[in-house]
Amino acid sequence: MKNRKFLFVLALSLGVFATSCSSDDNEGETIVPIQGKYNLRQTGTIVNGQEVLVDAPQNQAGCPGDYLDLRLSNTAVMGDYEGSECALTETTGTYVRSHNDLTLTIGNVSSTSDIMNLTNKELKIKDKTTGIITVYSR
Repeated sequence: MKNRKFLFVLALSLGVFATSCSSDDNEGETIVPIQGKYNLRQTGTIVNGQEVLVDAPQNQAGCPGDYLDLRLSNTAVMGDYEGSECALTETTGTYVRSHNDLTLTIGNVSSTSDIMNLTNKELKIKDKTTGIITVYSR
């Protein structure tokens, strides 16, 4: 009798587990929060079907890397270090995430990018107009 109850509970548990996993489809959208400070690491494009990425030439040698700070308030702050003094210029704007699209508006310039990869350590986006890939790390 105990074996039957055990088998029944085991079968019921497996059935609940199997049905709960089948409806977890998020249509390819990543569920990692996008908010955070990202350091500019690489830029590039796709050539003959292959990603070609190089260290970001925007980063001033001897200075901390430029960054993108996406805040909870949908505020975007771009940090740019320049010159021998590594002077920091911060430009503030807004961002909107819609599924796997990221729209940044800084000043009067707005750009929409595909989120190619978003993890706890990396944000990789591809500009929909220019095709330029930008890789940031946290």
